[in-house]
Amino acid sequence: MIATKTNEPVSRCEPKLRRRDWVVLPMVGVLTVIMLAVSVELIAMWMFPQLGTGAAAEECMVFNDPSTGARGIPHCRVWEKMAESELTQYRFNSSGYRADEDFGPKKPDTYRIVMIGTSFATGMRMPIEKTFAAMLPLELSRRTGRKVELYNEALPYRLPDTIARHFDEVVKVQPDLILWILNDTDIKSQSEVKLMPNPDGKSSFAVRAWHRIQASYAAGSMMDSVRFAFRHTRTATMLNHFLYSSQSQFVKASLISGEYLAEPSLERKKRLKEFDGSAASIEAQAADAGIPLVAVLMPDHAETAMILMDELPPGIDPNRLDQDVRTIVTSHGATYIDLFPEVREQPDLQHGFFPSEGHPNAVGHAIFTGLLARGLTGGVVPALTSNAHSQNGQRHRE
Repeated sequence: MIATKTNEPVSRCEPKLRRRDWVVLPMVGVLTVIMLAVSVELIAMWMFPQLGTGAAAEECMVFNDPSTGARGIPHCRVWEKMAESELTQYRFNSSGYRADEDFGPKKPDTYRIVMIGTSFATGMRMPIEKTFAAMLPLELSRRTGRKVELYNEALPYRLPDTIARHFDEVVKVQPDLILWILNDTDIKSQSEVKLMPNPDGKSSFAVRAWHRIQASYAAGSMMDSVRFAFRHTRTATMLNHFLYSSQSQFVKASLISGEYLAEPSLERKKRLKEFDGSAASIEAQAADAGIPLVAVLMPDHAETAMILMDELPPGIDPNRLDQDVRTIVTSHGATYIDLFPEVREQPDLQHGFFPSEGHPNAVGHAIFTGLLARGLTGGVVPALTSNAHSQNGQRHRE
């Protein structure tokens, strides 16, 4: 036998990668990532089914007509099923507003409210019968004992500047009260939402998506376009849905934007100044027409989550926008109903929004219906108090 020395170095020849392997291996890695991404997207599509490939409601709306601003297409009807929402039909009357009936002459002994605003007031992503626009007049009738009807002239992206320029549409239906539903979108600059898709209401989703990506790239960079494309995948919806279902995680994500600082940024101050000008015009026109105007700022999902939290980071104030809007609205003579103090008493409102999409869901609309009814019948509108109606009825019998 021949003994070998264990400590003698052994020469090993490691095989070298062939040239084609430098191409094949990265391709295998890329294909693996793509397969994983496709698998996750398919799972997300199964968990969050959707009718079509985008917001079908856009087919019944025109967003960037310079002469009218955002408007609905008269007599248009379309079904929509977003990833988080239920199957919803959008129906627009002859005036281009989301309503089942045309806006006709006011009947005797009927108190008519015209509601203006943007997508929260429109009731986007919800069947019309489950929106506070539909439930509020019924609740007001129940509380006051008189017949109340509500005409909803709110539309997505119909910002205060557009409402002010077309205020004749509000006045011509002879309302007894104008209810202005506001949210954070209304405080944005008109220029921030100027580049909207679907200029003719008939473009396909693919065309609208491409227009949006082009707008994102024009306004920012290639990374903005990539982020935009990812946000509109079902995977992003699924991740956001589960992440934002956690109150603490949702608040952390919301604070990144810097929108909820106790001291408003220069951009927020600029937006408030523009809103002040539009609010002054709207309130002046309402006063000239002799129609009372009541404004309400709806807390969004982030503001609601922050208000319901026990502790927030220093320098954060979810009530700041509410205070600024109230100051502006009341300075021009309109009435303001403050819902923000009521949020603390409504812990279920935390679950009142679609976690990823952001609009109020059925829970949110039901809670907002009660809060609005309580505010309107609490004495700020004399005609909508039970005592006032009883007194009117007594005088009529006498």
